[in-house]
Amino acid sequence: MSRIPTPTTIAAAPTAAQPLLEAVKRQIGSAPNLFRLTATSPAALEGYLSLNGALAKGALDAATRERIALAVAQINGCGYCLAAHTYLGKNVAKLSDAEIAANRGGHSDDAKADVAVTFAVKVTQNRGAVSDTDFAAVRAAGYSDAEIVEIVTHVALNTLTNYINEVFKTEVDFPVVQVKLAA
Repeated sequence: MSRIPTPTTIAAAPTAAQPLLEAVKRQIGSAPNLFRLTATSPAALEGYLSLNGALAKGALDAATRERIALAVAQINGCGYCLAAHTYLGKNVAKLSDAEIAANRGGHSDDAKADVAVTFAVKVTQNRGAVSDTDFAAVRAAGYSDAEIVEIVTHVALNTLTNYINEVFKTEVDFPVVQVKLAA
């Protein structure tokens, strides 16, 4: 059970958040618990949705964005985000089960994406303090300055949702996955 009440419906959310939740519902078919819980602060929901929407128009493709989300959620131990991004990875980004497992392990089966995921892992684990070698590796893989900025921003965005879900114990409304990786 969540530590704060999650509005049970869009209509039960604060009035200022209702149009934002309706937009989420139009886009993905529902307003998952993360969004309804975050709607407790319409400003926080608007901020999250604005950044998420802007990044969706960025240079990184949906598959790479999901790969990063899975790696960051695994590091941060966020069961909600692991469940959500496993679902989205499979059903939206069309990632295989093997790719999802690799992403959760901090890698990718795609050579270029592996560098982005590895870099995102280092950013997450080191709270941004990556080495010159780490930075050079992501650049050498062909990522532009804009794409590198987006990788870091995706780490921050996913860390935000990981923290919201962990602090408030958001009830998982996606097929549950185990936080611990199989040995």
